Amino acid sequence: MIKYGHLHYGENKVQEAINKWSDVKLEYLDIKLHLIGKLQSNKAKFAVKLFDYIHSVDNAKIAKKIADEQLKQNKKIKIFIQVNIGDEDQKSGVPKENLNELYSYCKELQLDIIGLMCIPPANIDPNFFFEEMRLLTKKLHLPELSMGMSSDYLEAAKNSATYLRIGSKIFGNRY
Repeated sequence: MIKYGHLHYGENKVQEAINKWSDVKLEYLDIKLHLIGKLQSNKAKFAVKLFDYIHSVDNAKIAKKIADEQLKQNKKIKIFIQVNIGDEDQKSGVPKENLNELYSYCKELQLDIIGLMCIPPANIDPNFFFEEMRLLTKKLHLPELSMGMSSDYLEAAKNSATYLRIGSKIFGNRY
């Protein structure tokens, strides 16, 4: 796909991305790599070095780690705050009621917050959650919205998603 001009790629895990993309990014300088999976604080330095976007900032600790690493590496990356839009215990993301506080903290850290990200509850019509995310993004005056995967990307696009995560439709299921 790279040879056909596709520039944006997402990865769920930092370590897999390091192995897969480090050399590729040296050869193809225009590639933009997105971390769409959970970021552990001990991997922040590697994530800042390799990725251009992080879609999964969901707490103050990880925001601070990213900010510190950006200063050390003299690199600025684009950040999405992940919202736990369905209030699900098993999912990452800042609770909706704490979003403004985390957003303000990230701005204090001078992180380049460009949008919000969510993964809505499975087996429920996602439109309500996508609409709620659209409104939260608008309220914060953010230009980007990362939501929608292979099973619900059309609904996400109808609700103003600007970044869609449709890997399994393109590359097949992970094993």
